[in-house]
Amino acid sequence: MAILEVDGSLGEGGGQILRSSIALSLVTGTPFRLVNVRAGRKRPGLMRQHLTAVQAAAEVGQAQVTGAEIGSLQLTFHPGTVRSGDYCFSVGTAGSATLVLQTVFPALALATGRSTVTVEGGTHNPMAPPFDFLARAFLPLVDRMGPRSTAVLERPGFYPAGGGRFHVAIEPAAVFGRLDLRERGEIRARRATAVVALLKRSIAERELAQVREHLGWDDSTLRIESVAKAVGPGNVVSVEVESEHVTELFSGFGERGVSAERVGSTVAREAADYLAAGVPVGPHLADQLLLPMALGAGGVFRTQEPSGHTCTHAELLKSFLGSDVRIRKLSELVWEIEVPARA
Repeated sequence: MAILEVDGSLGEGGGQILRSSIALSLVTGTPFRLVNVRAGRKRPGLMRQHLTAVQAAAEVGQAQVTGAEIGSLQLTFHPGTVRSGDYCFSVGTAGSATLVLQTVFPALALATGRSTVTVEGGTHNPMAPPFDFLARAFLPLVDRMGPRSTAVLERPGFYPAGGGRFHVAIEPAAVFGRLDLRERGEIRARRATAVVALLKRSIAERELAQVREHLGWDDSTLRIESVAKAVGPGNVVSVEVESEHVTELFSGFGERGVSAERVGSTVAREAADYLAAGVPVGPHLADQLLLPMALGAGGVFRTQEPSGHTCTHAELLKSFLGSDVRIRKLSELVWEIEVPARA
């Protein structure tokens, strides 16, 4: 089979191109060469979390890999046969553990047997889907497409200490079924949770005060969770909207030099924009859904204005699968994304 050349400077030029290329390669059996790895970042090349994802995929898919080292700007990946089984991967830093999971998840979701995956590292990181998003927003929709998964957080891991750990059990399916998600349906529950690990409770109180102010939710929807079992301090506030057909979750992360008020107000505004649009799928979930849909029976969903990540993802899918993802603007706030079935 001819090797596919992928340019890592495509679109935003980040690690998503690497991870999605590997996921697509494992499922389709297509070897690829990635050049200009993370060319759009201040520190281009493979970092620890990306290397862990490469190594995890090589183990799951019995792949032959060259260029798998820190700082590498080029990578060649020749997949073998995907093996289901029990896997444990460690990032070794606060790098995102959830992104490591997402690299191998599609292949294991379509494997011949049940798998369990344990990943250690950062579970709640800026610029990556937090564990809660995977467990409550993304994986339930994948369940609807066929494969069944159960995710359990053992302990959270925040930047810069990391040290988080979670487990995912995967019952595979032969294919990813079609997903049609044009309507959100009736909103059944609203929740906002502020988590503080080894930090003052007042931080969470200030964040939730912003959620109350911007969204107008009453105190019964607000919850503070203090975590003692963490390697280092950290803070995340999540706003969850549970609807008839989908659950969406938006997160903000406490950072040094950023006030609790700013963290809370930013995530509250993101949730408010989603509610105002009236769509089922937010911009982050839209990006995550493209790959399993394109590897299966396709489908259609409505969302907010697509992110740069989503547009880059659509281009990459065309390179690997020939999938022509259609992105249409229906109104000022509503967009529709149609993903064709895999040929």
